[in-house]
Amino acid sequence: MTTKPKVTPKAKPTPASSKKPAGEKARAQKTVKVQEAEVRITAKQQRFVDEYLVDQNGTQAAIRAGYSAKTAQQMATENLLKPVVRAAIEAGLAKQQERTGITADRVLQEVARIGLFDPRKLFRDDGEPKDIHELDDDTAAAISGVKISTRKDEDGKGETTVTEYKVSDKNTALEKLFKHLGLYELDNQQRVDPLVAVLERINAAGNVGFMPVAHDPEHDEG
Repeated sequence: MTTKPKVTPKAKPTPASSKKPAGEKARAQKTVKVQEAEVRITAKQQRFVDEYLVDQNGTQAAIRAGYSAKTAQQMATENLLKPVVRAAIEAGLAKQQERTGITADRVLQEVARIGLFDPRKLFRDDGEPKDIHELDDDTAAAISGVKISTRKDEDGKGETTVTEYKVSDKNTALEKLFKHLGLYELDNQQRVDPLVAVLERINAAGNVGFMPVAHDPEHDEG
């Protein structure tokens, strides 16, 4: 009689429980609540946002929103660093632009008109000044004021109308354009201390023992 070997069935692996421990679940719920709290803006923060949109002065906006004058600057800085406040400000600015039609491109265009203003366009071919309605749009945009006066002729029998145009500051406009285009930073990068440049060339040629150890602060500031 043949005896068959006895086979012991293997125990089935116990499936891992998908349930989180009570402590971990509580921490997860707490994290969600904290995140939800961070995306909500308080009534006082909203008042700060509304006031900031008036003149974009953080300290004054904080004071008008009800913060103490002593802590207004600090609170303004803290508010402006909060994502929820920044998002509210950006949304408010977008609505302002939509209502007024004033965009960054529009402002930049107006600054460019002043900076690139050509005074020759104020005069006719015969040298006489143009009337205000004769000016093209670019030239008119550079005019900040008009003064009209009358003066008696030398013979005393008649009067002459004199029109004076006040032109916006061209240099200030060009400076703003320079900053916008980053031309100041580019110019600073292109300025190289001649002595340092010579020493660096010597060092690159193989004389490693001869190299600049420090920049001259006074020379750098100049």
